[in-house]
Amino acid sequence: MSLPRDDGVPRACGTPRSTPPKVAPADRGATRIADRVVAKIAAQAAREALTALPAAPPADAAPPHATVTVHHDIARVRISLELGYPADLATECSAVRRRVAQRVEDCAGMSVPEVDIDVERLHPAQVGPARRDRLR
Repeated sequence: MSLPRDDGVPRACGTPRSTPPKVAPADRGATRIADRVVAKIAAQAAREALTALPAAPPADAAPPHATVTVHHDIARVRISLELGYPADLATECSAVRRRVAQRVEDCAGMSVPEVDIDVERLHPAQVGPARRDRLR
């Protein structure tokens, strides 16, 4: 809608808009990823790492759980998981650490200097009746 000016020339409603000043991309703001989102990424990465292991935990094992503390672009991750036994626990934990650090860096763009792993429970392999007596 246009309104007539005093001199009879129509103009747009309101005041004319000025072009906002250009702001550099680095000065526009930041994207913050919540700790719980990073924790979900880490837990999913731990789950992926466990399924790729030769001695994956049994089906009744609880899924991995992650706790994350983020400060600026640095994430400190703690994973709680259950593993099958007997197995090379150090190798399995190392594989989980690598996968979690890689996925958090790729998906969230955060550096992960440490991934602590808490093994909550070890699930013994299914044994036959003869061995079951020896394990008591």
